[in-house]
Amino acid sequence: MITLERIVRELRDYDGEEIKIMEVCGTHTSSIFKNGIRSLISPKIRLISGPGCPVCVTPSVYVDKLVDIAGQERHCVLTFGDMMKVKGSRMSLTEAVAAGARVRVLYSPLDAVKIALEDKNTQYVFAAVGFETTTPVYGVLLDEITKREIHNLKLLTSLKIMVPALSYVCENEKNIDAFLAPGHVSVIIGCDVYKELAQKYKKPFVVAGFEGEHILAALYEILCQVKNGRHEMRNLYPNAVTEKGNLTAQSVIQKYFELKDDFWRGIGKIEKSALKLKPEYSKFDAGSSFDEFEEKIPAGCRCRDVILGRINPPECPLFSGACTPLNAVGPCMVSTEGVCGIWYKNRGGKG
Repeated sequence: MITLERIVRELRDYDGEEIKIMEVCGTHTSSIFKNGIRSLISPKIRLISGPGCPVCVTPSVYVDKLVDIAGQERHCVLTFGDMMKVKGSRMSLTEAVAAGARVRVLYSPLDAVKIALEDKNTQYVFAAVGFETTTPVYGVLLDEITKREIHNLKLLTSLKIMVPALSYVCENEKNIDAFLAPGHVSVIIGCDVYKELAQKYKKPFVVAGFEGEHILAALYEILCQVKNGRHEMRNLYPNAVTEKGNLTAQSVIQKYFELKDDFWRGIGKIEKSALKLKPEYSKFDAGSSFDEFEEKIPAGCRCRDVILGRINPPECPLFSGACTPLNAVGPCMVSTEGVCGIWYKNRGGKG
């Protein structure tokens, strides 16, 4: 039996070539800090973050569209709080509200149904942002809109899927040795999807839970694979993640959405990486398709390098100086799931 003490000892004492491991999920990043994981492992094992924050990779043109809608007469944008401070090319939703736009912050998409029914003279647009984890909820919302024949509630979508983004990273960032796969997303899509990635790119993909011992076990599994020249998918979170995932949630997604190319802030265009409403449901779409555009990165901001795992946030010259959660220059500092925001909150700690 492999004990936790043995796992920590072997991770701490590793003295081989540097192993660069990308943890994709923001919750994993937070847990790494909470449990002081970096202080328990060898400096030869380098943990870096990836494109696991949906708000952070939402392009500025999407925010611009929300701002425009919120400023129209008898229109109101409904959103979660973490979208409020994300800047578009001109301003954020918070700044738009200060200029007279109508925006309401909700805690559940289904709250939008009640709001729309209570005020039928206003056109409401829900900012549907997320990965596979939240997309099924928007499907349930569409079920309610259809069933109740609500005509004044639409969605503006920026719904991304994870596997194409991981493929992009594998294709373009050759020095990443292994992946700690996203736990929440894996609950929906299952772990089998990582087998092809592991085989194609010859990198371990390990699914893990969010407790400290779960992450340590996953890092140990990755260490063993790298040392032995293996590149396999391993599911260390079987109580929540199955091989095929949540088929009910997947069916809801497949009912309303189809795969399309889309832009990821800080990365660019990734083929078949987004979920857009199918043509038969276009009447519920507030204009989610955008022409190609060139994303303008603020001067000095290195969010692209952070999202792609090239650097950790403190290596950005703006981090914790010009860029803070109260004055976010780049999108990675805005959300509680954003890697820069997590590093700022835990600055001074070893993770």
